[in-house]
Amino acid sequence: MGIFDRFKNRHAQDKARDMSDTAERQANEKTGNKYESQVDDAQQRMERGLGMDRDRPPEQQ
Repeated sequence: MGIFDRFKNRHAQDKARDMSDTAERQANEKTGNKYESQVDDAQQRMERGLGMDRDRPPEQQ
């Protein structure tokens, strides 16, 4: 894997994180933050399933 492939992959992950954050924010706004913890849990499970675990440093992802 070349340096440009890593850059493309990192860019795609950053874009996916931004989209995930936007979706979480919109869901929380629509529900008046009533289900904030459930929405956050669902977001974390989805990101882990896609290999985007925020708890791990980017080098290990």
